Amino acid sequence: MKSDLDRYLEDHDRHDPLFVGIHTGGVWIAQRLHRMYGSDSPLGKLNIAFYRDDFSRVGLHPRVTPSNLPFDIADRHVILIDDVLYTGRTVRAAMNELFDYGRLASICLAVLVDRSGRELPVQADVVGKSLNLDANEHIKLTGPEPLALEMTTTE
Repeated sequence: MKSDLDRYLEDHDRHDPLFVGIHTGGVWIAQRLHRMYGSDSPLGKLNIAFYRDDFSRVGLHPRVTPSNLPFDIADRHVILIDDVLYTGRTVRAAMNELFDYGRLASICLAVLVDRSGRELPVQADVVGKSLNLDANEHIKLTGPEPLALEMTTTE
C-alpha cells in the first residue's frame, strides 16, 4: 500500500529528494523516513532556534546545536519533516533557514500530526494524522526510542 509521501513523490516526479528534519521530533521522524526510502543523500537536520520570531523574547537555550545540512540544496527537492504542525511559525523559521543555504527547487512539508490552531498560512503536503484540539490541549512527540505521542491539557 502506498503512503501519502509515496503518492506525493510520484505525482510530482520527485527523484532523490533531500530529507531534512526539524530538531528534535522532526529529526526522529526524518531518520526513519530516510531509512525507509533508502536515500543516498545524507540526512539534514535543522535547529531553527536563531530563526524563531520569539527569539528576542525567549533568548537562546544553552544547549542550542547548529543545523547540519551536509549537502548542497541549490535546485534540489527537499522533504521538510516535523512532528507537529500547530501555528506554522516553526515551519516558517525552517524555510527561512533553508533559503539562507540556497534556492531550492521545491519543499514538501511532511508532518506526523497536523493540529488545529494555525496562525500563519502554512499547510502540510503530507500528513500522518489531523487532530482538532482546543487551545488548552497539546500534543508532543516523545522519543527517540520508542516514539510516542503524548497529549496534555493545561488549565
